[in-house]
Amino acid sequence: MVRTLLDAALARLIVHGRLSVRWPDGSVRHYGGTPGPQAACRIATDAAVRRLVLNPALAFGELYMEGAIEPEGCGIGDVVEVLVLNQWQGGEHPVERILAAARRLTRRVAQLNPAGRAKRNVAHHYDLNGRLYDLFLDDDRQYSCAYFPTGRETLEEAQHLKKRHIAAKLHLGRPDLEVLDIGCGWGGMALHLAQEWGCRVTGITLSEEQLEVARRRAEEAGLAGRVRFELMDYRAWDRPVDRIVSVGMFEHVGVTHYATFFRRLRAALKPDGVALVHAIGRMSGPCTTNPWLAKYIFPGGYSPALSEVVPAVEKAGLWITDIEILRLHYALTIAEWRRRFAANRDAIRGLYDERFCRMFEFYLAGVEHTFRHGDHMNWQVQLTRDKATLPLTRDWMAEAERDARDTIRMAAE
Repeated sequence: MVRTLLDAALARLIVHGRLSVRWPDGSVRHYGGTPGPQAACRIATDAAVRRLVLNPALAFGELYMEGAIEPEGCGIGDVVEVLVLNQWQGGEHPVERILAAARRLTRRVAQLNPAGRAKRNVAHHYDLNGRLYDLFLDDDRQYSCAYFPTGRETLEEAQHLKKRHIAAKLHLGRPDLEVLDIGCGWGGMALHLAQEWGCRVTGITLSEEQLEVARRRAEEAGLAGRVRFELMDYRAWDRPVDRIVSVGMFEHVGVTHYATFFRRLRAALKPDGVALVHAIGRMSGPCTTNPWLAKYIFPGGYSPALSEVVPAVEKAGLWITDIEILRLHYALTIAEWRRRFAANRDAIRGLYDERFCRMFEFYLAGVEHTFRHGDHMNWQVQLTRDKATLPLTRDWMAEAERDARDTIRMAAE
C-alpha cells in the first residue's frame, strides 16, 4: 500500500525527463514524459519508502545521507536535477502540500532569531573546520553568489567582479569613507573595499571561526589600521557610518526581524549614507525553507521574496534607489563549488566522514538546481535615507565599475 502511494506520487511528479527507480524488491519502474534530464536511483528498504511517503522533503536528503537511497549510473546531482525540475514545473507530492501548508503557519516562530539563537545558528554552518571551505570556495573564501558578466569567467574572476560590482553601487567617490560590513564572512569584501577603494571598514560577524580568519587576513595584508573585525550582532551597532554593505547575511535575519533590521540599518547610516544589501530571494512569493535545509544546513534561515522585504524597507523610512536581480549567477557559482567539492572529496571525508560528504553534496546539488530550474535568484537592493543622495540616473554605477576596471588594468601595466 505504501509503495503504491509513492509510485502514484512519482508518476504524477515526473513529467519532464526521466527517473528510473529500483524498488527494495529489485523491480524497476521508469517515470517520465517530455525530453529532459535523466537519472536513476535505488531505494534500499521498505522503511525508506514509508519515510518518503510521510515526509518527502525531509526524508529524501536524510535517506541519501544514510545510504538508503543510492544513485545508479549517475550522481546525486542528476537525481536532484530531475526532481527539482519537475517540482517547479507544477508537480508536487500530495503529502508535501499538506506539510508545506503547516510550515507556513509556523514559519514566523521557526525564524525567530534573537541574538543568542542567531549566534548558535551561524555557528552550526560557519564554524565548521576552516579547511573545508578552502577545498571548494575561491581563494578569497567568498561564500555567496559570484558575478558572471559573460558566464565564461573563472570562479576567482567572478567573485572579484562581484565585489567590484557591489562596491561600485556604494558611491565611494570620496576618500576615507567609513563602511560597516554586516555579516563580513572571512573578510574578503572588507579587505577589497579598503585595498581597492580606500575605505575604512568595520566588519561584524557572529562566527568565531570567521572572525579569527578575517583578523589574521587583515594583519597579513597590512590593513589592520584600516580594517577591523568584531564579534557582534547587527542589533548591537550603535553609531552612524557613511556606507553599509551586507552580502549573504540577510537570509539569516528571519522574517520576524525584517522591520528591526531595516530600522537598525537606517539608524546606522549618516543622512547622506548609502547601503547595499545582497541576498538570496525567490520570485514566487512568500514561502518556507525546505525542512531538510533548515535542519542540517541553515537553521533559522530563509530566502525571502521581495514582497516581504520592501514593506519593511518602507516602514523604516528608507529609499530604494536601485534593485538588481541576478538570475542564473548563483547556479553558475554553485556548479563550480560542486566541481571543486567532488575533486577534493577524499580530503573532505578525512576532515569529517562519508555522511558529512553526502550531506554537503545533497545541499550543493539542491541549491544549484533550485537556482537553475526553480524560483530562486539573488537580489541587490541599494538604499539611502535621502532621495537626493545619489545622481539622478543610474549610469554612475556602471561608470564607477568601468573606472575601477581601468584603474586595475593600468596598475597591472
